[in-house]
Amino acid sequence: MTHAAYPALRLRRPRVSAWSRTLHAENRLSPADLIWPLFVTDGDGVEEPILSLPGVSRWSVDLMTSRAKEARDAGIPCLALFPNTQPDRRSDDGTEALNPDNLMCRAIRAIKDAVPDIGILTDVALDPYTAHGQDGLLDENGYVVNDATIDMLIGQSLNQAAAGADIIAPSDMMDGRVGAIREALEETGHANVQIMAYSAKYASAFYGPFRDAVGSRGLLKGDKKNYQMDPANSDEALREVALDIAEGADSVMVKPGLPYLDIVARVKAAFNIPVFAYQVSGEYAMIEAAASVGAGDRDALVLETLMAFKRAGCSGVLTYHALHAARLLGA
Repeated sequence: MTHAAYPALRLRRPRVSAWSRTLHAENRLSPADLIWPLFVTDGDGVEEPILSLPGVSRWSVDLMTSRAKEARDAGIPCLALFPNTQPDRRSDDGTEALNPDNLMCRAIRAIKDAVPDIGILTDVALDPYTAHGQDGLLDENGYVVNDATIDMLIGQSLNQAAAGADIIAPSDMMDGRVGAIREALEETGHANVQIMAYSAKYASAFYGPFRDAVGSRGLLKGDKKNYQMDPANSDEALREVALDIAEGADSVMVKPGLPYLDIVARVKAAFNIPVFAYQVSGEYAMIEAAASVGAGDRDALVLETLMAFKRAGCSGVLTYHALHAARLLGA
């Protein structure tokens, strides 16, 4: 095969005009690629700005419906919900997760009543409900026990599915939890409820603002390194993903996002399954901090980082910039 060379080949030629750059773009970003994480809190008519997440608030259940309508109108297909559980409802065993009238379940029902055609993804882990801030149950040595935690996660998943959740997203990183949850969903008439597994969730320094948002930062005792992944590892991520696919995951997630695009690309190449990434709170906060001091244009930074996820192989992205990005893309 003969290859053209300069000057017959000028790679800059298709870049001259905007229409041509659009025509030759290898990846496209649209509001349909976005999932908007939202934080729900107790009360009525409540908006609580989160200081470490500028521009992000906790919303009471009655105001969540307005956020859902904004998302629908902007073309965002799915919301991800996270509760800021009241301190007096937290306990060492996290049993509030099983309460059919907890914040998460009330928010699911309210949104589905108001905007039935939007998808709802719900986080499954015990950290928003435990007094110690860990994702599971602790033994006498403070170790997060696997199998007893799974029993709680099954109950939590069924509780959310009964309230109307469309996607169950286990973020706890317990071994075997996807298969157990899938079996329970099948047995209780929830065969069409999807599972998006947090398959490659790393013990990251980028989660700080999120823990503020759900009220667990001040509660967390120790760290989560005995169940979340080591940032040094990538082969291990493929083993985690393979396990979750075998157990019935419909899609998988990599978390955090931008620092782990190599993991996204490897997972997509190895399994060709829908892969999502979470542009986590620390990533969002860094973009906002850069924009606030003029280190970069906010709109351009938002869209460029989201395009990077698509280029790496993501089917979609969970991002706190979802509404802003969707409006930019729809303009």
